[in-house]
Amino acid sequence: MSSNSKVTADHLKRIAYLYVRQSTLRQVFENTESTHRQYDLRQRAIALGWPEERIEVIDCDQAHSAASATQRDGFQYLVSQVGLGRAGLVMGLEVSRLARNCADWHQLMQICALTGTNILDQDGLYDPSDFNDRLVLGLKATMSEAELHILRSRLQKGILSKAQRGELKVRLPIGLVYDPAQRVVLDPDQQVQQSLRLFFDTFRRCGSAWSTVATFRKEGLKFPRHGRDGLGELVWEQLRHMTALRTLRNPLYAGAFCFGRWRSWKDAQGGLHVATLPQEQ
Repeated sequence: MSSNSKVTADHLKRIAYLYVRQSTLRQVFENTESTHRQYDLRQRAIALGWPEERIEVIDCDQAHSAASATQRDGFQYLVSQVGLGRAGLVMGLEVSRLARNCADWHQLMQICALTGTNILDQDGLYDPSDFNDRLVLGLKATMSEAELHILRSRLQKGILSKAQRGELKVRLPIGLVYDPAQRVVLDPDQQVQQSLRLFFDTFRRCGSAWSTVATFRKEGLKFPRHGRDGLGELVWEQLRHMTALRTLRNPLYAGAFCFGRWRSWKDAQGGLHVATLPQEQ
């Protein structure tokens, strides 16, 4: 079936939606050629007969991963417009631009088939109600999802390999910094050093985190931390019990490299959970 025979007058009366997306903000700014190629798909729609006023670009999902439809308002809007029968054509440079999750992709493809909406990518035009086209689109979706798994696995293995050699650069706790040679050294700020020494000396003397916190508060002593999620400027504040526990349990203060101390996951309701794993030294 040729591309022209797949496009009917009914398709041309509806809107052609062009979905534009890249996964990260860095890709948006640096991989500009991909962005240009995605926007250039407008010309394919014009060549098929769509007037420019009936071509709508959806690019509000820039810098969002396609691993899930969650937090992708543009993709959800696209699915809703297809479901309402307002779309005659859905365009994406490749399947991975629209979705890297087979469930999301097959949902969109099923709705397109029910509403008579064609799908276009860089390789051609597809009619999701046609078996052969559905087969090709399904294979592309499977390959896209597998590609994401392979990329993640490759990156994770690289991280684990560096961690096993003790060369992985990790976020350091207060009082420790990287020198120009990327070695972990004491913070040159003498006030920070003295505060940490006093903290550990007080713990040895008192014997518990609660007693250490109580001593600091009784004597009006402050403890340093970095603001803005541990990356901002130095802030001095009242010592808290949780801060004391984190400091005492951090093996980096003992000169030991560790990786994989916590594992986090999301449940079916989207709640975040964290489990403490055995420390690797």
